[in-house]
Amino acid sequence: MKAALSPIPGNPFVGIEARTKAYPRSMARAGGHWRAKGAANAESHCYHVMSRTCGGAVMFDDVEKEALLRLMRRMSGFLGMRLLTYCVMNNHFHILVEVPHKELWLGRLREAGGEEALLRHLGTFYSRSFMHELRNDLKQLRDLGQEQYAEKRLAVFTRRFCDLSIWCKEIKERFGRWYNRRHGRKGTLWMERFKSVLVEDGEALRTMAAYIDLNPVRAKLVEDPADYRWSGYAEALSGNKEARRGLCRVMGAEETCWSKPVAAGYGSAAELYRQWLFGQGTTRSNRNGEVTKQGFNEATSRAVIEIHQGRLTTAELLRHRVRHFTQGLALGSREWVEQVFVENRDSFGAGRKSGARRLRNAEAGLFALRDLK
Repeated sequence: MKAALSPIPGNPFVGIEARTKAYPRSMARAGGHWRAKGAANAESHCYHVMSRTCGGAVMFDDVEKEALLRLMRRMSGFLGMRLLTYCVMNNHFHILVEVPHKELWLGRLREAGGEEALLRHLGTFYSRSFMHELRNDLKQLRDLGQEQYAEKRLAVFTRRFCDLSIWCKEIKERFGRWYNRRHGRKGTLWMERFKSVLVEDGEALRTMAAYIDLNPVRAKLVEDPADYRWSGYAEALSGNKEARRGLCRVMGAEETCWSKPVAAGYGSAAELYRQWLFGQGTTRSNRNGEVTKQGFNEATSRAVIEIHQGRLTTAELLRHRVRHFTQGLALGSREWVEQVFVENRDSFGAGRKSGARRLRNAEAGLFALRDLK
């Protein structure tokens, strides 16, 4: 039985929020997980990332969900990623994240103040003592005329930015250590490394966001996604600025991670997104009348959509199987998925001539990189 109280005295989030020292080299390696890559010249790419605890048996309480959410935000802000929406469930999580092009992101950081801006950014994550040592190291190397070694010293940090594998790995490892300490536990917490699906902007991005925010409704935890505390949608409604920007990005009120929404952008985006959620979140049944996917009843969906003055025409977008959202490798229009296939051609066998595979049982024109039966 799970302990009711944390054995960590005082603030239970101390291990989550504390500033860090230097990382061992092994923690900065991404490993051998393959994932779909987007166009190399794009300013950013969006991914749906998900991971589950070992066998789904480890269940998170409210403190642990909050700790994981805080860590997600902290690591995203430091490593240059941007959370668009997310959902922390009892034994797994879903994150829709925007990953900027590393060189563009670093360029904008340096434009804000050169190397000093980079050091200030590092100081938001590393301890004062560590930053003091780093500054001294850089000064000594430059005093000796060894500028190339000073650049290599900084590259140890910059190579970790805007990297999906490093970002997710550090979230899971940090949370795993904190969780094990809290419960006097040893061993691995997560069942596998992580899964990811590359997602196209526009309809595919909205569809994936709705899939994530509807998780607690499908699991019968709440009747309205706005009532689930540990989700991007609920956080946006509660006033969280980062979550609101993510919702605007999903609904097209922002073009990329570099732009800022107009003052009135959130209100209309939130209204449209709620219509989208209730239009796609209705209960699904098979021909025998058996419920295949839990959700809203038709009356509830109609009422919400009418209140917001208009029904969306894509109410059946989430009818296809969950596997497309977790194992499809890339999700979007036919043309976009074909471009992703070209970028990743070497990862497929010689017999594969095209990339786009239509989602089965989907009324929208969405395609995946992997054909799922």
